[in-house]
Amino acid sequence: MATEAPRPAFYALSAGGWRDYVTLLHPPYTAWHLAYVVIGAALAPELRVGRLLPTLLAFFLAVGIAAHALDELRGRPLGTAVPASVLAALATISLAGAAAIGIYGAATVNAWLAVFVLVGVFATVAYNLELFGGLVHGDVAFALFWGAFPVLTAYFAATGTIRDEAVGGALFALASSYAQRRLSTPVRDLRRRVARVSGTIERRDGSVEPLDERTLLRPAEAALRTLAAAVVVLAVSLVMMHTA
Repeated sequence: MATEAPRPAFYALSAGGWRDYVTLLHPPYTAWHLAYVVIGAALAPELRVGRLLPTLLAFFLAVGIAAHALDELRGRPLGTAVPASVLAALATISLAGAAAIGIYGAATVNAWLAVFVLVGVFATVAYNLELFGGLVHGDVAFALFWGAFPVLTAYFAATGTIRDEAVGGALFALASSYAQRRLSTPVRDLRRRVARVSGTIERRDGSVEPLDERTLLRPAEAALRTLAAAVVVLAVSLVMMHTA
């Protein structure tokens, strides 16, 4: 009996219309990585909301929209029906907006922010279009660009320097993002490329459990949901510490 093909991601809505645009945002992952921005800003001695909000907006434009639009434009991993021209426009306008925010910050707050802008633009384009033969598209690059980098950028935007607590926060983001990538890679493979999984799990007590896609997906996706929620809760907690 034929079974319904799994959705391309556990957060993917049914295909079509506005739902494709929501799916394109990868909501739990976007929230996860924006939480790193908040963590970076909240690790500073003083929470400077006037600097956090533009930084958060810049990363939403670059990561939430531009990076995901480029990723979908390259290989349609989510299978959306968003036209290629719209994806290209979303990526271009969003990345330009993120860069403009960064350049304004470099001109008005600290000129060294321009370095972070350059790294961010490079990461968004090179990673998601898999330039240089995919050299910067691996697990470590993902953890550096989408984990450590947001923490360091937000901290620097708030303080104009990088201190030990920022490095510690970046290492936390590096490790948790690396875990995300290691969990999500086999999940994506199962959901998007595997046609069928069959077999059984035979336990020592004699019980037998069917082995299928759901058996393999369930623990990894539960871990991904939990990690995403945990990082967001940590970010909120750090902000609350400053406002208490």
